[in-house]
Amino acid sequence: MDYYEMLGVARSADADEIKRAYRALALKYHPDKNPGNKEAEEKFKQINEAYAGLKDPETRAQYDATGRVGSQGGFDAGGFAGQQGDLFDLFNSVFGGDIFGGQRQGQTRGGKRPQRGEDLQVETRITLEQARAGADIEVDVDKLSTCEHCHGGRGEPGGKGLQGCATCGGSGQVRQTQRTILGNFVTAATCPTCKGSGEINPEPCTKCSGRGRTIKQEKVTVQLPKGIDGGYRLRVSGQGNQGFNGGPAGDLYVFLDLEPHEHLTRETDDLHYTLPIGLAQAALGGKFEIPTLDGTQVIEVGAGAQGGDTVKLRGKGMPRLQASGAGELIVTLEVSVPKKLSKRARELLEEYAREVGEETLHPQTLLQKIGKAFRGD
Repeated sequence: MDYYEMLGVARSADADEIKRAYRALALKYHPDKNPGNKEAEEKFKQINEAYAGLKDPETRAQYDATGRVGSQGGFDAGGFAGQQGDLFDLFNSVFGGDIFGGQRQGQTRGGKRPQRGEDLQVETRITLEQARAGADIEVDVDKLSTCEHCHGGRGEPGGKGLQGCATCGGSGQVRQTQRTILGNFVTAATCPTCKGSGEINPEPCTKCSGRGRTIKQEKVTVQLPKGIDGGYRLRVSGQGNQGFNGGPAGDLYVFLDLEPHEHLTRETDDLHYTLPIGLAQAALGGKFEIPTLDGTQVIEVGAGAQGGDTVKLRGKGMPRLQASGAGELIVTLEVSVPKKLSKRARELLEEYAREVGEETLHPQTLLQKIGKAFRGD
């Protein structure tokens, strides 16, 4: 199996590209979205194996050099490929707890103590108009919600239910005592039977495979602060993954990207617009319509305007974030010089040049000068 081909990325892909590819494929083939689909389950395992092999620079370098990861000639990573619990731990580390410090699924599964759900993150694009108005926007979020079949109990309804692990006595750990010349040393390790949960599930829920949660896509409403810009991150409380054992949901972090506007560009609180005007308009002045976020507005340009001159409209920029007032709309003049002139327009410009004493080079004069140069005059 080629890890790069499995994730659909080039060998030159950076860590962010690899992570984005994994996120998309892991959501597509996750067992919660494909119940009973063995092919999807196998694909999910392969995707996780590929990502686990490429996400770490050292294992990726080993794979690039040898075409394999692990000392035994295949992928091992601590037995990852053969342990379903580790599969979902890796999934959760990308989609939840490891990103923002929440708990991983394997750490919250056991016991009856309420556990907070993992935080999530999404990216969305907003318009300049939405940012200015402080609009409410909707984002689609794939989140882990309480299984509607077992209601989070993890066991098949009407079945035996969860039972205490006999191997560890429900503690989730097994202890071993070693005698040495320095005394007795007690070591604790995760219970191999219950994988640290302290419980066994003889009849797992058929809908969530005993995890108590299933993936659902939900629309979440996010209120933008007035004047927000791209590059900001907003926190929406309680819209992350559902918690365990009645614990609260995690939070949702929304990363904002500002869409380019058709006419205006933004610099901090100010908006900018470039107004092209002709030579005659620059010399004589005039009135011009310009676009604003409130519709078109007429501005007046005085006679003798120069390219690069500005007209500033106070209060027509963006609201200052968490402050009063707003920026300016700055209109920059761009004087356009025509590339082609009609005969009449040329005559008028030549007449103007003579009137103000500007020296111009006519085509006939240029030819005459070239002829004189050849003749040595």
